[in-house]
This record gives sequence, structure tokens and C-alpha cells, in this order.
Amino acid sequence: MSPRRQPTDQFTSYYGRPILKEPTWHALDIAGYIFAGGLAGASSVLAAGAQHTARPRLERAAKLTALGAISASVVALVHDLGRPDRFVNMLRVAKPTSPMSVGSWILSVYGPLAGASAAANLLGIMPRAGRAAGVGAGITGSAVATYTAVLIADTAVPTWHDAHAALPFVFAGSAAASAGGIAAALAPVGESGPARRMAVAGAALETAMSLAMERSGKLSAETLHQGKAGRLLRLSKACTAAGAVGLALGGRSSRAVSAVSGLAVAAGSALLRFGIFEAGRASTRDPKYVVVPQRERLAARQEAASRADTMG
Repeated sequence: MSPRRQPTDQFTSYYGRPILKEPTWHALDIAGYIFAGGLAGASSVLAAGAQHTARPRLERAAKLTALGAISASVVALVHDLGRPDRFVNMLRVAKPTSPMSVGSWILSVYGPLAGASAAANLLGIMPRAGRAAGVGAGITGSAVATYTAVLIADTAVPTWHDAHAALPFVFAGSAAASAGGIAAALAPVGESGPARRMAVAGAALETAMSLAMERSGKLSAETLHQGKAGRLLRLSKACTAAGAVGLALGGRSSRAVSAVSGLAVAAGSALLRFGIFEAGRASTRDPKYVVVPQRERLAARQEAASRADTMG
């Protein structure tokens, strides 16, 4: 019987304290920051495509969404940091091996581009510069939409770390789904075809990779099915699936269906981020998510060494 199936195992630590410290981040700050950043980045990608294909109302909706979302994301991050100067201090150095450092620089480049693009479009000034900024925001937006997956996976939090291979794809699909859903809700039906397709494709990728993450066989994946995280993730799948079906079947013919379905997909994306956040927190509370994998790795090394000795 494997160690993880032994009911008599007791997973304790010194003085009964957790092995890992539970993240002190507030869910609304960090999960909100992750969701809003993904929405912003993917909206800029959609906006760049809309300006290239002459869909002005879709372009404006996506650019304004990107500006609003990245503003909310930065506010949430700064609120969690406690003081604005702490974010500025992260720009004092550039450390390619640090996801936080890289992410800070990506945000510092993307934010002004998204702002300039939206301002030029809304005010009707400097159209060429605004379009160039829109292209730049679309390019950097793809990184904004996914770098937070690397950021949280590069921690000792078991659920997040164990999902490092799937998380970038989960976040990419979630970002595309939310951006497409919001744009489909805001733009006229005649121009929102690319937004609907983006939302449906993003929802499919998000769902497929979320299921792969949940069924990975990792012990910490249990937290994705249990408690608050499990409830949030089940509700996320329901909203995402219902919204995607609505957009695919009725979004082209009805503005109301497009709006309701698009918002449902976006809600599913937000619930996904909060669910993953809660699952990570839960995995730090139980020592077994640290102890059992350590025992398994030790047993595997000992078995490999034993085989090598036998063959030698």
C-alpha cells in the first residue's frame, strides 16, 4: 500500500505548526489582480485584431476594457503590497530568473501602451500613435495574460507548484474567455464575431486544461475538489459551459443572448481564479501535501540506487 493510502499515517510538524506558511494575501487583492490582469492582456490582443480588421466599436470596447482591467489589477496589487513605492522598488532591478521581477517590468511596459491606445481611440487624437500603441499592447498583453501562472507556480504552495505544467494554459484560456465574453457583451452583434469565437475557444481551452490539472494524479489536486475551492471551481465550470454554449448557438442572432452569455463566461473565468487561489491556500494547511511527496521521492531514489547497486 502506498504512503498516501495509509489511513494510520499522521502528518505532523514541530510543535503542531504547519510545515508551510499559509499565504497571507487577501483573495480579493491577489485573485482579483490575477483575473483582471488576464482580462486586460487578452482584451488588448482582441483590440489589436479589431483595429486591423476595421471593427471600430469592438476595438473601442476591447481597449476600454483593457484599460479598466489593468487599472483595477494594479490597484489590487498595490493594495496588497501596502504602499505604492513597493511596486516602484521592484523596478530598481531586472532579474530574469524572478517571475515577480519579470512580471513587474511587463506590467510597466504594458500599462502605458494600453492607456495610450485607449486614450487615442476615445479622444480621437494621434490615431497613428494610438494604433501603434494598440499593437504594442496586444504583443505585451499576451504576456500579461499568462505570466501570473508562472508567478504562483514558482512557489512552495503544493497545489500551485504541482500544477505548473497546466497553469499557463489554464490562465491563457481563462483570459481569452473573459476578454471575449466581455467584448461580446459590449460590442454590437455585427462586429462581435471575433469576440464570440475567442470566448468559446478560450472556454474550451480553460475547461480542458482545468480538468487535466484536476486529474493529474498529484496528491495536492485533492484541494481542487474540496471545500470552498471545489465549490468555486464547480460553479466556474457551470458558468463557463453555459456561457460558451449560449454564445455559440445564439450569440450571433441576439444581442441579449450575446450579453448574458458573454458575462457568464467572464464570471466563470473569475470564479476559476478565485477557486485556484483557495485551493492553494488549503494545500498549505495540511502537512501531508508536503510529507507524502517527499517520502515518495525518497523511496524512488532509494529504489533507483538499489537497482544500480544490483546491476553493478
